[in-house]
Amino acid sequence: MESLDLSNPTVLAAIAAVAALIVVGIIIGLVRGRKPKELPREPPPPPPEALAEEHPKIEVEARAEPTQPIQLEDLVPPAPPPPAPPADLGAFRSGLKSTRGNLISRLAVVFRRDRELDVSILDEVEEVLITADVGVHTTQRILEALRTQMNEGQLSSAADAWEAIREEARSILASSGQGLAIDQSPTVILVVGVNGVGKTTTIGKLASRFDRQGKTLLLGAGDTFRAAAVTQLEVWGRRVGCEVVKGKDRADPGSVIFDTIEKAKAEGIDIVIADTAGRLHTKVPLMDELTKLGRTVEKALGRPADHVLLVLDATTGQNAIQQTQLFKDALPLSGIVLTKLDGTAKGGVILGIVDQHQVPIEFIGVGEKVEDLKPFGAEAFLQALFESPEALEPSEDTSSAN
Repeated sequence: MESLDLSNPTVLAAIAAVAALIVVGIIIGLVRGRKPKELPREPPPPPPEALAEEHPKIEVEARAEPTQPIQLEDLVPPAPPPPAPPADLGAFRSGLKSTRGNLISRLAVVFRRDRELDVSILDEVEEVLITADVGVHTTQRILEALRTQMNEGQLSSAADAWEAIREEARSILASSGQGLAIDQSPTVILVVGVNGVGKTTTIGKLASRFDRQGKTLLLGAGDTFRAAAVTQLEVWGRRVGCEVVKGKDRADPGSVIFDTIEKAKAEGIDIVIADTAGRLHTKVPLMDELTKLGRTVEKALGRPADHVLLVLDATTGQNAIQQTQLFKDALPLSGIVLTKLDGTAKGGVILGIVDQHQVPIEFIGVGEKVEDLKPFGAEAFLQALFESPEALEPSEDTSSAN
């Protein structure tokens, strides 16, 4: 084999060309070797049918269109349940049993089903309402409402007249039963009333109610003229677990209540309930002393008493309306507690008191137990009092009114 002549320029050029080609090839190979490798692709998920066959417990979402079209009524929300009966309705029914026999059963006779309505019926309604201690003022208001609706042709049956009386009573009681606001510390409740209506017992029951609500209490024995009242209040204090502030026998009631409020302010007490001496509402000097007591509370508290509750005995009937007027003249009454409602047929006086004096009923007493002092509820009262004639018990028929 002949040797290459390296001195020949043509040979050297050919060798250089071949070497250049080799270098280019090597560079291209290196570049291709650095290209990142593709990641393996995940296989596509199996169809739902295959998944269900492999795992029978997995339900496959149905893809078929619903066979029944959606109806418009299916989109309407269900009707709300009927309203629950008012709280303590049973207690109200029991407490108003005598009143219902005296008032409602007699109205049931007037509004018997087969009777045709005419103006003459109003005379009988007036007699029933007056004798049930509803009061002359309130009776005339109810009669005027009936007369107006009769003249306008709105009453076509006895049932309509019956409902019209119920609605007028609802309008009268609209402001009652709103509850006592306890939004000051201390909140001062001054309890007033004549002798024998149950003031001290009412204070004890109120204290027990507030204690169950987690309120701290302080009782003021302002009835310093009757030792038995102070002793009774101390018994309630021990039962509830709250302190009673008292003075010496025949001490100034104002000083006792002043000290009670000062103590409550110093100790951060929530509620002060102050007893007062029972007063004969016909005695002007005693009522003047009550006005003075109101000023003492304002001096100690920096504002008038938050609540002035008048305790009335339901068995006194129309006399309770007179008492309300005289106590209202002495102090700004904020509410009424009507006791002994279960022992009288004169419960209709509630309508007369509220209508004539615009003082709301806050509590009623329907028994001797602590829990028998009930917050007044207008709807429960109306439902229990104006029971439809068909719902009256046999013992509550018209014979009970005789």
